[in-house]
Amino acid sequence: MIDVLIVEDDFMVARIHRGFVNDVDGFRVIGTANCGEQAIAAVGELQPDLVLLDLYLPDMFGLEIIPRLRTAGHDCDVMVISAARESEAVRGAVRQGVVDYLLKPFDADDLRTRLEQYAARRSNLYAAVSGQSDVDRALARGAAPTTAPAALPKGMSVETAELIERELRAADGSLSAAECAARSGVSRVSARRYLEHFSVTGRAEVSLRYGQAGRPERRYSWLDV
Repeated sequence: MIDVLIVEDDFMVARIHRGFVNDVDGFRVIGTANCGEQAIAAVGELQPDLVLLDLYLPDMFGLEIIPRLRTAGHDCDVMVISAARESEAVRGAVRQGVVDYLLKPFDADDLRTRLEQYAARRSNLYAAVSGQSDVDRALARGAAPTTAPAALPKGMSVETAELIERELRAADGSLSAAECAARSGVSRVSARRYLEHFSVTGRAEVSLRYGQAGRPERRYSWLDV
């Protein structure tokens, strides 16, 4: 079981995120904090495995929390969940070693995909290392040509992964989740889960297409690595 601390200043948003996390097998929320100082104290008290960290907090910018946790000897992982789109924030998060960066607003499936992928990478880190391929797997790099069963998050199948991969490889350019679903015969939600998995593990590239209104469309193209 992966224990999660949610750091979010809006209590209603924190409640929603708690529900999202608790619905994912293998994860449970053990606490919440609504500001940076509370978050630091809660990590010391609860010892979470993963912190879901908002950046716009009332007492400090969220990234300021991470070096204070490391100085105190806490080695919990941090996943940023924020509306912060500034390149400086993203670069700072990468430098601080966050395991993922999810932009608000998002839905339950978005977070579920990221958590399942995190769980798979975490499992790889605890596996025995016998060679470079094991190191690459732990770093989510240099995967085999076809996604191996052990590398897939729970609830995802090798057959569907291969199907989505074939459609991406065959596409003339990029595909949206809806287009990939129509080509492969799976649901749009399922197609998006696999596409996001490929993106996070470095197998596919994501680009944004902006329309007249609403959120930009996420489009995916296969990367031959």
